[in-house]
This record gives sequence, C-alpha cells and structure tokens, in this order.
Amino acid sequence: MAASVGGLNALSVILGGLPANFPAAIAIVMHLSPDHKSLLAEILDGRSELEVRQANTGDLLRHASVFIAPPNHHLSVAKGGRLELSSSAADKVHFARPSAEPLFASVAAVYRKNAIAVVLTGGDGDGSFGVKIIKEMGGKVLAQDRPTSQDFSMPETSIETGDVDFILPLNEIAPKLIELVAAGNG
Repeated sequence: MAASVGGLNALSVILGGLPANFPAAIAIVMHLSPDHKSLLAEILDGRSELEVRQANTGDLLRHASVFIAPPNHHLSVAKGGRLELSSSAADKVHFARPSAEPLFASVAAVYRKNAIAVVLTGGDGDGSFGVKIIKEMGGKVLAQDRPTSQDFSMPETSIETGDVDFILPLNEIAPKLIELVAAGNG
C-alpha cells in the first residue's frame, strides 16, 4: 500500500476493516517527514486487529502483519519475503523517500500474480510505475476513488496507466482485499 496526504485516515479505515487472521502480509509506504520519529506504526497498531510495526531490514513478511517503511528509507521485499530498507541517502523517487515504486516493483518480482498494490490518497503521482510492473507480473491493483481521497494525484496517475483493476471508495477497499486474498490473489 502507498499513501501520502490523508493517508493516516485511509490506512486506519482499511486496516481497521481487516480481520485479525487476515491471511496475507501488508507492507506500507507513506510519505513522512524525514526529520521526525514516526508514530504511524503505533497509531495504526491501536486501530487494527493486525500487528502493525515499523519495518526493519531482515524482517520477514507474515500473515496478519503490517510493516511500515520508516521515514527517509525506501522499503523493498527480497526473495523469501525478507524486507530491506534503503540507505537514508538513496535517491528520492517522485520527490519521496520512501516511495511506492521500489516497494511495488519488488513485491511484483517476488510475488508475481499474488501481488496486490493499493494506491491511496496522496500527491506527486507516486506508485504509477510500480502498478505497471504489478500488472505485467499478473497481480492486481486497487486505487482509492476521487470522492474519498484527500489528494487524488497518486490514485489518478495510477488509474491513468490503465493498469488499475478496481477504483473503490475507501470503505470498500478492505472488503475487496479480503475477497482477493481468499480467491488466491495476494
């Protein structure tokens, strides 16, 4: 999942709508200030039945768990579901570090047809290259709709690629994720 402006609310609604036994792992990048410690994982952990924590290099993706990229580091997934964080000096993508692009591209490479990308409210068009890769590998892409997005730039640029499978209001994203994972996508 990727989010920026309005992302705390969007992520709270989605994660709050997933059951404690959700049979998939979730990795999240949200554009955050690199100059402050992030409390995003702690806040979302209190709003979800899933275990939510800040990602570290070497963490393993596992069902019913949510990993959040720390400020100023790109998050990617390596073979076997092992998480990797970039250096804080890594190039920004779409003016952001973390960016959706490295996450989505790495998830597509590892999980192929079982990958699901979710592009939420936010600016700068982040995620649009990654969703193309997710689709090329046979995965699914969801985007938040305009009326429920605080900033529609990120979902809109992904939708414009033609690679988004579902454009949904915020309250329909968690049920769609449950459906897709149950069907074997994810």
